[in-house]
This record gives sequence, structure tokens and C-alpha cells, in this order.
Amino acid sequence: MKSERSEIIALIDEARSSGARQDKACDIIGISAKTLQRWEQPGNEQDGRIEAVHEPVNKLSELERQRVIKVANEAEFANLPPSQIVPRLADKGLYLASE
Repeated sequence: MKSERSEIIALIDEARSSGARQDKACDIIGISAKTLQRWEQPGNEQDGRIEAVHEPVNKLSELERQRVIKVANEAEFANLPPSQIVPRLADKGLYLASE
């Protein structure tokens, strides 16, 4: 049985041999030309993309997150957006996180 990827490559090859432009054929089928090039490389049965799950280097720790939530839920700040909470805390000399 032919894989979906093989079928797509065959369909685009057929379209190209009939005179269609590769990028237009890819657009119609719903993939990028770069993806097609990656798929056509020999020995590339996998998609080739790295399933990257990157966390920002400045991500709040769980303790910092809990502190922000606690302060934001205090009566003084409960009805305010972050854009108003941060300056008010700064006026008090307290920095928890940026908005």
C-alpha cells in the first residue's frame, strides 16, 4: 500500500510533467514546496521536522507563578489588568514579573 506521502509526491510529479509549476501544485495540495523537497530526499521516511518544544529562558518558575497569582488575586488588584497591576507594584518598589 502506498503511503499518503508517496501518493502526494506522485500527484505533484504528474502535475509537473503536465506543465504545472511545482509551487502551484503544492499550494493546491496543501503543502509547502520546502516540505516536498524534504520528502523527496532519499532515505527520508520521516517528516524531518524537529518537534521542538522550547520554553522561554525567562519563563517563570512555579514558585514565581504562584506568587504572581496570589498578588493578582488580592482585593487591591483583583479587578485590574496586568497593565495596571505592574505599574502599581513598581510604585511600591515591588517587581514580580513583566505584564
